[in-house]
Amino acid sequence: MLTKLYEENPNVREVRHIADALRDGEVVVLPTGTLYAFACSMEHKRAVETIAQLKGFKLKQAKYSMLCSDLSMASEYVRAMDRDTFALLKRSLPGPFTFIMEASGAVPRNYQNQNHSIGIRVPESAIARAIIEEVGSPLIGTSVRPLDDDGDEPENYTDPELIHDRFGSRVWAVVDGGIADPEPSTVVDCTDGIELVRQGKGEIDL
Repeated sequence: MLTKLYEENPNVREVRHIADALRDGEVVVLPTGTLYAFACSMEHKRAVETIAQLKGFKLKQAKYSMLCSDLSMASEYVRAMDRDTFALLKRSLPGPFTFIMEASGAVPRNYQNQNHSIGIRVPESAIARAIIEEVGSPLIGTSVRPLDDDGDEPENYTDPELIHDRFGSRVWAVVDGGIADPEPSTVVDCTDGIELVRQGKGEIDL
């Protein structure tokens, strides 16, 4: 299913319908403000396994981000931040950024990286934030961009219609929020100081 929503005013009825499906354990492709992402509820391990299969990696090797509706939601799933880190996140989110943070005990171990950290995102996309807010808890997500995209046209993971052609039979829905930016998110590691890991979309003041 390909569902069109608009950033300026996401249809409330459709947002609720998608949120219900996510709570029921379905996988949905969402706009994020950068690349489109596979997303599911972290309460459903089978859905996370489906994303791993779609992405082509083993569950234990996966690197997921936690998609949150706002900083308040994100703060429930990470260890206490120092003042500088909190100020950085507050001025940067929502935005095209992934912050690697120390995970709190509220994050299931199978979603944490080896050093017990997890990527935190509050997406630029108002569509994604509205859906996450309606779900009421973070989603587990990873971009639809293949692990090895050599020779793969950017349109294949930025155009929702092409994404639907490729994955529509294997996910519950692709949410069409328009053509995505081909750049991934900028990644900042906040587990031991503040360090830029990957420069992607968006400039960040460290």
